[in-house]
Formats: sequence, structure tokens, C-alpha cells
Amino acid sequence: MNRQTFSSSLTALCAMFAVNNDAWANQAADAVAPEHSSGFHSTQLNISNDWMVTAANPTASQAGADVIQKGGSAIDAMVAIQLMLGLVEPQSSGIGGGAFLVYWDANANKLTTFDGRETAPQAATPRLFQNENGEPLKFYDAVVGGRSVGTPGTLKLLWDTHQKYGKLAWSDLIEPIAKRAESGFEISPRLATLITKDSKRLSRFPETKAYFFDEKGEPKKQGTLLKNPDYAATLRRIAADGADAFYKGEIAQDIIETVQGAPGNPGVLSQIDFDSYQIKERSPVCVAYQQYDVCGMGPPSSGALTVGQILGLTSAFPLNEWGPDAAESWQVLGDASRLAFADRGRYMADEDYVPMPTAGLLDKNYLANRANLITPKTALNSVDAGSPPWQYATTLGDDIAIELPSTSHFNVVDKDGNVVSITTTIENGFGSRLMTNGFLLNNELTDFSFKSHDKEGHPIANRLEPGKRPRSSMSPTIIMKNGKPYMAIGSPGGSRIIGYVAQSIIAHTQWGMDIQSAINLPHILNRFGTMDLEKGTDAERHKAALEAMGFKVNVRDLNSGLHAIRITDDGQLEGAADPRREGTAIGG
Repeated sequence: MNRQTFSSSLTALCAMFAVNNDAWANQAADAVAPEHSSGFHSTQLNISNDWMVTAANPTASQAGADVIQKGGSAIDAMVAIQLMLGLVEPQSSGIGGGAFLVYWDANANKLTTFDGRETAPQAATPRLFQNENGEPLKFYDAVVGGRSVGTPGTLKLLWDTHQKYGKLAWSDLIEPIAKRAESGFEISPRLATLITKDSKRLSRFPETKAYFFDEKGEPKKQGTLLKNPDYAATLRRIAADGADAFYKGEIAQDIIETVQGAPGNPGVLSQIDFDSYQIKERSPVCVAYQQYDVCGMGPPSSGALTVGQILGLTSAFPLNEWGPDAAESWQVLGDASRLAFADRGRYMADEDYVPMPTAGLLDKNYLANRANLITPKTALNSVDAGSPPWQYATTLGDDIAIELPSTSHFNVVDKDGNVVSITTTIENGFGSRLMTNGFLLNNELTDFSFKSHDKEGHPIANRLEPGKRPRSSMSPTIIMKNGKPYMAIGSPGGSRIIGYVAQSIIAHTQWGMDIQSAINLPHILNRFGTMDLEKGTDAERHKAALEAMGFKVNVRDLNSGLHAIRITDDGQLEGAADPRREGTAIGG
């Protein structure tokens, strides 16, 4: 597979795959989740000496760049970028959702993570996503409306970290975004496409219909000036009163009333959920890989563990010698991913609620034994979860939760060397489709398993419980080298996030690609047995060889949104944005 930037050779991709609502019967449920493609735009590696911002929308990237140029920190820029994304890319993230932050504190010489994941309401029960017969609801019957909404965490994540690491005044960061919400922005090609694709669901509720549709009831088109005075008012309340403006008083009450009053599908979110919500600072999960330590978000994210397992399993094979043109490289990578996803489905969940073999899953001997199951040029016939070293004897069932591809990822490196790698989401595109005060509400609770036990009666680790955080695949990553940050990287894409990130790391470290070329590389992914090849790219040429090895192969859209910043040995910064989305890297 060549390393060239292939955006010029690809036409816009507009297909969307329908979700099989009966997919709960097997653990490959999200294998058919839709990936919305918005075509490719030209990107190139951006190089600077002092600071760098990479985000999925150029307006958001510029908002972060403006903050850095005014003397702001990486966290200050993060606040501005996220709040701007909530305006210009509302389908993917916003203050109605949650986020995971991996952060390098240059002053303390410390890597840490902050968990801003949504939580299940205290009134939620294991039957929340089941019908009167105890059977799982069809997926979109659960998503659309109030039932799927968890307690949002993004705004508190921004507030708490700014209180600790911010340099500029909180209100000064917010006012430019509020002004932009008032004056409006032009609907981008991607947002216009997604509004049209989801018009049936968006038109169910008066708030989203009024915002995303014109006076004739038609989806608003690309280039339409979209103003959001409600969001501006919300931002100004937050600017004046901080996180309390969101979690106490009128905004929280409006969210609760919107959720509980959703027609046909009400939820159970209440004020106690807002009062008790906390951002949790957690130790990063790291795996040694070549001369690096690849570090990311631990449970309730499955990202760092599963990426770490894939890297550890493939280390047993000479991928660097085989290179990206060899089909066996992709066969080994695909089977390693299948083994890692089997462990993910069995063991990974919110560690505050479920004991987890976190260390055992990355144990070198365990991974070496699992790697012995892989035979080059021959696909694994079947894959089961392993038995990692663990002090508990609990028998768990396999999860079948669907995690759809929406979300956004961005990175910041400021002038002082602080590094932000953050993945942020409202889960499905446009979340629950409920809107209040100018922002969309998440459908994050559908990341839980809809069943509490498997057919044999074994409890499922990722089952729904009050106050629990649903498992995620978000994989914000900071790669360390000699005790210092080397790269920040991450992607949206549902459970395919893990494969996107792992593939890019391998492309850079094993195949010598610069980070832009690594991100541009056509995707070849495997989670549950089917090998997905990115439609319209050089990946398609491996179809016959992979089928001959025993894989079922599916050629389809694989719309990642990878963004990365690399810090070279001499301190220079390289920024890269995924050509599959609308993002850009800005440095200075």
C-alpha cells in the first residue's frame, strides 16, 4: 500500500449503512453501525516551533489558535475548541455530552487523565432498555428520546481543569464563542449531509426541527447561515457562574424536563444526578511498545487497554519487515484486534463498579501466549476471550453493546509544552436528538449492554447500574519517549476508534511514515471476524488475498477523524489532520 496522500484520487463518499435493529443476538452487533462519509479534503503536515492545535473543524482549530496567541494554556485552548465544536459540529460533541482527557502537565512533569464520562441516572434500573417481556429494545427505539440520556460531564471537565491549569480568564475564553453563536456560522458540507441523512429523527422534536430545518420543513443546506442565540445565552450564563450555571438552576432543570418529558420515550435523569456528578482524575494506562510508552484512558474507557493489547500482540511479528504492502501484515493486525476485542467484550467496564484485570490484560506473558494463537497467512477460525492473570474468580458474560461512530478528537500543545489529547462525544450523531438551551443531549446510556446477564446467567461487566459510567472506545493517547511526550493522537469512530489509533501508531513506528501519511493510510480493520476495507482506496486490492486467508471481507466507508501532533527530538511540532473530515492543524 503506498504512502501518498490519496485525497486527490478519491471522490466524495455518501453511502450510509443501515443498522440492523436485531443485531443484539450476537457480539458483532456494531459491525454494521453506520459510518457517514463526507468526502476528503486536502491536508498536509503542518510544522511549527512553539505551539500546535489540531481539531476536526477549521473554525474550532482557529478558536484554539486564537487563545494560544493571546498567551493561553493548552487547557484554555481546549475550553475554546470544545465550546466552538459544540456550535459548529453539534452532531458530534458538546456540553450535553462527555469526554476523556489525557494531559501532560509540563510544570509538574506528570501525565494524568481526567474522566468526564456521562453517568447513569440514580433512578435507572437494569430494565431501562428492555421491553415488558425483558427483551432488549431495538437500538433506535432506545436512542431517540430521553431514555438514553446520561448526566453530561463535558462542561464540568472544562471547568475543573481550567480552575487547575487555566491562565486566561474563564469568561474571556467563552465570550468569542458566544458572539459567534449570535452572528452565526455557515453550515459545513459534513453537517449538511448529516442533517439530511438523519432528517426523519431530527424532525421528531420541535427544538431540533426548528434549528436544523428551514421554514419549508426542509433540512438546511450547506452554506446556510445558522445562528444559535440560545447557545450564546447558555454560554454567557456559564461564563458568569462557571459549572454551577450548568449543574444547578435553570439549565439543569431544563435538561431534566426535556429528558423526562420526551414524548414517547421519557428518561429518568434528575437533579440528584447533577448534584452528585464528579470529574475523576485517574492514572493513565500505559503499555511499553518499542522505545515508547503508549498511554491513554483506562476504564471506563476500553481504549488504552485494547490499543495496548493490539500493539503488544503484533509485537511478536515482524510487521516492520513485511510492511504495509503485505497482506499478512493486515491479517496479523486483524487477528490481534479480534483477540483484543474478545477480551474487551468480556472484561472491560467501569472499574469503579466492576473488578477488572487491568494489569493482567497487558501482562507480557499473557499477551505472548495470546499472540501464539495467530498464524501468519491464516485467519483465526474463531476467537474467545482469554484468561488474564487476575485475583478474582468471577465468571463474566460477553457484552453485546452497540457503540456508533460519531464523536470528535482534538489535540493541543502550548508554548510551555503542556499537551492535551481529548476525545469528546454525545455518542450517536446528534445524540438523543433532544435539544435544550441551544445544545444537543447525549444518548450515552446506550453504550451499556441492554442485557445484564448472558444466556448462561453470567453477569455482563458493562451492564447498566445507577451512577455507573458506560464503557467507551474513545482512545485519547499520548505516546511518551524517554519520559517526555512524543505524540498526541486520537480519533472518533465508535468502536473502530481503537483500530484507527492502533493502525496509525503502527504505520508511524513500524513503517516509517510521517504522522500525516500514517493518518492518511487507507483503513483495514477487524473487530469481530469480518475484515473491513476502506472503500475507494488502495485497501481494496487486498481483498482477494485476505479472503484466501479465510476472512470474510467487507468493502465499506471507514470515516475516521484522526488528529495528531508529534514533538520531535529538537522540540519542533508536527500537526496532522485527517483528510476524511473537515479538520485542520494550525501552528505558530
